[in-house]
Amino acid sequence: MSNGRKRQTDIYIPGMSGRRPRVPVDMAALERAAQRKLSPPAFAYLAGGAGREETMSHNREAFARWRIVPRMLRNIAQRDTSVSLLGETLPSPFLLSPIGVLELAHPEADLAVARAAAAEGVPMIFSNQASVPMEETAKAMGDGVRWFQLYYSSNDELVQSFLRRAENCGCSAIVVTLDTTLLGWRTRDLDLAYLPFLRGMGIAQYTSDPVFNARIAQPAPSELDEQRPKLTLSLLRAVLRLRRTYPDRDLNKARRAVREFIGTYSRPTLTWDDISRLREMTKLPILLKGILHPEDAKIAIERGINGLIVSNHGGRQVDGSIAALDALPSIVEAVGGKIHVLMDSGIRGGADAFKALALGATAVCIGRPYAFGLAVAGEHGVREVLQNFKADFDLTMGLAGYAAARDIDRAAIVRAED
Repeated sequence: MSNGRKRQTDIYIPGMSGRRPRVPVDMAALERAAQRKLSPPAFAYLAGGAGREETMSHNREAFARWRIVPRMLRNIAQRDTSVSLLGETLPSPFLLSPIGVLELAHPEADLAVARAAAAEGVPMIFSNQASVPMEETAKAMGDGVRWFQLYYSSNDELVQSFLRRAENCGCSAIVVTLDTTLLGWRTRDLDLAYLPFLRGMGIAQYTSDPVFNARIAQPAPSELDEQRPKLTLSLLRAVLRLRRTYPDRDLNKARRAVREFIGTYSRPTLTWDDISRLREMTKLPILLKGILHPEDAKIAIERGINGLIVSNHGGRQVDGSIAALDALPSIVEAVGGKIHVLMDSGIRGGADAFKALALGATAVCIGRPYAFGLAVAGEHGVREVLQNFKADFDLTMGLAGYAAARDIDRAAIVRAED
C-alpha cells in the first residue's frame, strides 16, 4: 500500500470506532491546537513574524498563484517520492528547517523532534539556537540524516568549534543562515516584551561548547550592562529559569553565558569573504539559507558553495519581503543546475511541495507545522505532521499524473492570471 493510502487507512479505520487524529490534519486547526497548548509568549515566538507579518502572507499567496495541471491515464499505481540530495537518496522531498528554542513547545524539545525525524526518514537540520546540545540530539537520531545550521558568530574560534562538533556528531552538511545578522522587528514578541534567550533558553549549543565556556570566565562588555530590569516577581521567575541553563545551577555562570551569547551570536559585518573563509574551515558541503536574489546565487557558486535554501526565514526577518516561492524560479535559473536549490517559508502541505519541485527545487523544508505538532503531542505529534505531509505529497503527485518525484517539471503547473 502506498504511503498516502496507508496514512488515509490509518485515520479512517479507527474513525469507525469514533477515534479522530490526535493531531489535526488541517494546518489552521493544527495552529489553533498548538496555541491552546502554548503560553502566550511561546506561541508568539513560534508563530509570529516581522512587522505587520506581510511577508508571512506573501509566502502563502505565492503558492496560490500557481495551479497544478493534472494529467490523466499515466499509470501512477506505483509511485516513487524519493529525491537525490548531496549524494544521498531521501525517501521524500522533505527536511526539517532549523527552529530554535523548541523547549517553548515541549520539554523534550529537539530530542523529540530528532526521534520523530529519524523514524520518518526525514533529515533534520539542527538549530544553532537549540534547546539541546547537538551531540545529544545526534544520539537521539541514530543513523538518521542530520545537518547543522550555523549562525556565523562574531568569534571565529567559536565558529570553528561548532563546525568540529557538527562534523564529529555525524552532520553531513552545514547550513549557514544569512538573514539573521540582526534580529527582525517581531511585533508579537515586542508587545509581550519577551525574548527567550535572555532567560537562558535556546543557547544549549553555546553552553555545551568548550570555547564558549572558556570565554564566559571573562565576558566581554554587553548591551545588557546598559540596562538593569526592575526587581519584580516576573524577574525572579526569569532568574530561576536562567539558573537551569547550567547543570550545576550556577546563576552567575548562567548570567555570564547570556551576556556572552548576546555579544557574539551574530555578525553584522558578515561578507562574502567570510563565506570563503568558512569554506576553508570544513570539508562538509555548505548550503546558504536566506538567498532571494539571483546575483547572490551566482556569487555563491563562485565561492564554492554546494547548495542554496531559498528562504525569507518564514517571514520573521523583513516585513514586506519577496515571497520565497516567487524568488525560487530566478534562483534556479541563475544556478543552472550547478548546485542544489532547496526552499522553505510557507510550506503547508504536499501540494506546496509539488509546486516548489515543479519550479526547480530539489527538496523543501518544513518549519512551523512540525513545531506546532510538537506542542500538541510531542514526538508523536511531530511524526503525525510528517506522515501527513508525506502522504499528501504522494497522493498529490499521483493524482497530478506523476509516478516519480524526479519527473515533476515546469509543465506540471501554470501561473494563475493576476
